[in-house]
Amino acid sequence: MKIKIAAIAATIAAGVLGVSQLNAHHAFAAEFDADAPVLLRGKVTKVQFINPHSWVHIEVEGEDGSKEDWMVEGGTPNTLLRNGINRNSLAIGTEVIVRGYQSKDKVCEPKCKANGRDITLSNGEKVFMGSSGTGAPDDGSDPTE
Repeated sequence: MKIKIAAIAATIAAGVLGVSQLNAHHAFAAEFDADAPVLLRGKVTKVQFINPHSWVHIEVEGEDGSKEDWMVEGGTPNTLLRNGINRNSLAIGTEVIVRGYQSKDKVCEPKCKANGRDITLSNGEKVFMGSSGTGAPDDGSDPTE
């Protein structure tokens, strides 16, 4: 009887953990707009290598001199590291160019949000940021691929 109760408790716990993981992770189309591409040029202000998605925060200066803060979602920390993105390549103050897609809500409070397709580092190297679906390599958005 104790084994049955333990098995039931373990099943319930696994179910609860599974639901919380589903809430934390999302598909591209759930949050980002494939019809709203963005090209962001700016300086890195913060990098978060956290699961399930990494975040690169950049300050983008507009043509009028105004500044806008963006948080750009990338793949898992492991995906970025395997692709050559690390804390040294994204040091605070580093100039980068990010191509990606804006969030569906287009609300910029407290920051604008985008899903990063690729990032051009200060040395000119272009690196895939680990997006899935729209934004993935060979999705047709880059004629050089």
